[in-house]
Amino acid sequence: MKSATKDNETPKILVCDDDAMVRILARECLEEAGMQVIEAEDGIAAIDLFFREKPDLVFLDVEMPGKNGFEVCEAIRASDLGASVPVLIATGSDDKESIDHGFNAGATQYKTKPVNWSLLSRDIRYMLRAAKAFTDLKLQEGRLRYLAYFDHLTDLPNRRSFNEQLRRNMINAANQGQRNGLIFIDIDHFKRINDSFGHERGDQLLRNIAVRLHDSMAKIAYIASDYTGNATEAQLSQLRLELARPGGDEFSILVTNVSNVDELTAIGRAVLEALIEPIALGTQNLVVTPSIGIAISPDHGEDPEVLLRNADAAMHAAKTDGRARIRVYDESLNRDAAERILLEAELREALLASDQLFMAYQPQIDTTTRRITGVEALVRWKHPSLGMISPAKFIPIAESSGLIIALGDAILQRVNDDALSAGEHLPNNIVISINLSPLQFSQSDFVEHLDRTLDTLDAKFKVELELTEGVIMSDAMSNKTKLEQLKALGFDLAIDDFGTGYSSLSYLRNFPIDTLKIDRSFIADLGSADGDGIVKAILGLCQALELRIVAEGVETAEQAQFLVDNGCTAIQGFYLEKPLTLDDLLAVVNRDYSDMLSGLAKSSDCS
Repeated sequence: MKSATKDNETPKILVCDDDAMVRILARECLEEAGMQVIEAEDGIAAIDLFFREKPDLVFLDVEMPGKNGFEVCEAIRASDLGASVPVLIATGSDDKESIDHGFNAGATQYKTKPVNWSLLSRDIRYMLRAAKAFTDLKLQEGRLRYLAYFDHLTDLPNRRSFNEQLRRNMINAANQGQRNGLIFIDIDHFKRINDSFGHERGDQLLRNIAVRLHDSMAKIAYIASDYTGNATEAQLSQLRLELARPGGDEFSILVTNVSNVDELTAIGRAVLEALIEPIALGTQNLVVTPSIGIAISPDHGEDPEVLLRNADAAMHAAKTDGRARIRVYDESLNRDAAERILLEAELREALLASDQLFMAYQPQIDTTTRRITGVEALVRWKHPSLGMISPAKFIPIAESSGLIIALGDAILQRVNDDALSAGEHLPNNIVISINLSPLQFSQSDFVEHLDRTLDTLDAKFKVELELTEGVIMSDAMSNKTKLEQLKALGFDLAIDDFGTGYSSLSYLRNFPIDTLKIDRSFIADLGSADGDGIVKAILGLCQALELRIVAEGVETAEQAQFLVDNGCTAIQGFYLEKPLTLDDLLAVVNRDYSDMLSGLAKSSDCS
């Protein structure tokens, strides 16, 4: 579409008339008004000049050889170039039929001859201004439509556009007996990237992810279509994938004419594969993983709202399953969601109550002295009507709802109170380990708040704070400063679930770490060549760095034997003791566990 001329540019006018005197008068009138004039003496020449010269306005006589003015106007209007160019038709006929004929052909304005030359330039100027206003309005409408329907960051369809497309597709699918698939993609731990690198880098990462997903659509569609090996050519040609970014770190794919859930799952796996390669972000190469939820119509919803809700529920279930997972919707997810809402409300009440939340302490047995030298503080919830509720249920709810901050404060206060009440009944130098959530640790005033909450440092035992590798490395430089402040206040620091995250020697050497806790998954693999080798490597690393090491999840005498033989400092697990209430802990705190470790050779610790 040719845009109208700007006010400060010289407008170009095409004058088409077989009468030379008309052309001369028009030229004199228009050039005197500051316009550029080009002339054509017949209809065929007028059309040729229009496409070569691209004028801003066309002044046409009706009666011309070759093609008349109506035919020229129709030819101009039939092209994209001439769709919005003003056309002024002049004719000696002033009957209604002739005027209607002109406007039906696409004329902008109609003049009858003889032409009032003194007014022609004024009329044309007004037509040019009106054309410019119309063009500007169309451009503005286009911009507003883009803003309304497309995400400015990635140029992908936004939530509104995607939802409207989904609604149209589901109506068509219902009429044609087809099925639509919906895939929800959420980038795992994206907040860490924003917090660590800033929102500008986070936006850059989202753009890179969008480009990678967009470029992978053809390959992903092929993988999905060929998955079952029995798709017909017609089905292959009709399968269509439409990528969108509803917002935040979420992407979605609408799959039209999908055959079954297996095809959608294959697309999900292809998405995982597309994102597995590191993505450049400045000088960093980041590996991102998506959690993916899948729903298919009509099985999982016959209207868009239900299908969207169920795909979203499946995506959140994939996160709960451990992230970097694919989850297909099933009805149990709705029950789980209802239970989560109920438990969140009940947890809020429990935080205000004094008798529902309490601490249990799981002993850590020194492999040399065979006595308790540390305990891990574990929160427990005894609901008045539901009974004991597993931490595996309520801790994720606390994290996703933001209640983890209040829960963390409650844990710190209860540990503090328990330690003070136990007082002299606890052994000298016993270590009390407390797990910290990522949200707790990320609070700007966390160090000061912790110092105010815990006043147990004057007692004869130490408080050890447990953090995962991912939390520490989310913002390494800033967190190193925070860890050094905690050390200065007298806290010990432990890495929980070691081996499941970064496992970087550099941060173990440069950060003020006192203890490593081997993740229970590695202990469970003891007895296999790989399992034994991994644990030996971790124990050797601990000894070289002179770190205390605790093995979690020890459940058999054989596991304990291996750990003692290879120099592990302490053992924690159901084989020795389950988590105990404070009273039960005080009853066994001075116990000698040699009977549990009978036949196990004593070994020097690695600290």
